[in-house]
Amino acid sequence: MKFRHAAAAITALLVMHAAAAQTAVPAKPASTPAPASAEAKPGGNPTTDPATAGMPKAETPTVASGPVKPGDATAGQGKAAACGACHGIDGNSSDPQYPRLAGQSEQYIAAQLEAFKSGKRMNPIMMGFAQPLSEQDMHDIGAYFASKASLPGVADQALVAQGQTLYRQGDVDRGIPACMACHGPDGRGNPGAHYPQLTSQHAKYVEARLKAWHDNGETTGTPHGKIMSSIAQKLDDKDIAAVASYIEGLHTNDPTSAAPATP
Repeated sequence: MKFRHAAAAITALLVMHAAAAQTAVPAKPASTPAPASAEAKPGGNPTTDPATAGMPKAETPTVASGPVKPGDATAGQGKAAACGACHGIDGNSSDPQYPRLAGQSEQYIAAQLEAFKSGKRMNPIMMGFAQPLSEQDMHDIGAYFASKASLPGVADQALVAQGQTLYRQGDVDRGIPACMACHGPDGRGNPGAHYPQLTSQHAKYVEARLKAWHDNGETTGTPHGKIMSSIAQKLDDKDIAAVASYIEGLHTNDPTSAAPATP
């Protein structure tokens, strides 16, 4: 009998503790509340978070990259190391399929690298090199090559007369403007307008570019490309060969001078 009473007492005590526990601990909500890190913050939606109504919207801070400084040739030397494999360490490529960059303006080189990076100018190899470059990198590389002297080339004497006429006078009857109108009488180009230096450029490279514009037109939609496409389509193969050869032989009397033309 005593054992039964003790067992009943223990059972009753357990039931009381269970009831107390149910009273003290609220029932688990149907959905778990969002963690503190996900709670609404100032600037939240006033409809779903009345406590933030009327408060100014919080904006995500952005890190300013700062203005691009003029290119640093010293910094550009290291950044241009990979370019040397095709264009030559000093920008004077030995393979005529790759353009000479020595003496080319910083502005033009930076603009072309940006065009390769964005895909406006299509070249799988150059796109790969340009992708990781910042705008400052592009200007530093441009400054490095601009500081180098372009080595003089030699024109084919049999083509000089025709090439010189096209370069300096154009052909009014066919609507062909003189090349020097944009690229300068000495072929140094116009950095401010992004017209490239042509002096001493490989004839094969110039010829290939002119033929591409002649045959395929301008595929990038750039203003300079449209200009060159419209001109090249008026040239025949003899014109292209002559002006390309003349450009390779075009240089100043001082081949060591690498000072780029001013706008």
